Amino acid sequence: MRIEAIPIDKIQRPLYRQNDTAKVESLMESIQEIGLQEPIDVLEVDGQYYGFSGCHRFEACSRLGHNTILCKVRRAPKSVLKMHLA
Repeated sequence: MRIEAIPIDKIQRPLYRQNDTAKVESLMESIQEIGLQEPIDVLEVDGQYYGFSGCHRFEACSRLGHNTILCKVRRAPKSVLKMHLA
């Protein structure tokens, strides 16, 4: 696993998650003041990035207009991706 700033538009979010608006707004304030403290987790499969957690942090950074987001990147085969999508 490595930690890397990944362009937000390169991260696919294949599962819909409903975000708590108040939590996103609170995170936006925190990120503006002290930055993103905890990277989101992404899978790298064949050079593509997939995010399944950190949906509130992802949304907060997106709304703030950030071009990148700090990620814990774990390489995985397609079989692991399929398990996440099941």
